[in-house]
Amino acid sequence: MTWGKLIGSTAFNWYCAAIAVLVVLFSTHNWFDVTVNLWGDIQADIKIPVLLLIAFLIGWLPTWLILRARIWSLNRRIEALDRNRVGSALPSDQRPEEAPEPVE
Repeated sequence: MTWGKLIGSTAFNWYCAAIAVLVVLFSTHNWFDVTVNLWGDIQADIKIPVLLLIAFLIGWLPTWLILRARIWSLNRRIEALDRNRVGSALPSDQRPEEAPEPVE
């Protein structure tokens, strides 16, 4: 099953809705301040759901950026291989001629 079919499916939509409801319930029942000791004498009061969201983003964002960079580089390699394959598939009389080097 591809991602396009999975995202459009009813089961996936129900799954996302259930996760959203659980997140909202957790957030409403745990909307308390937590004191976070940063460094030195600096302390920050932050709500528990906000703290969990920040922790999630710290873990997810670098992973997602690495994934996107890897997909980008692989797409570039595939395009380069396709260009080379198309160029070598032409008969020798139809290949574009290389420009002659200028004589000094």
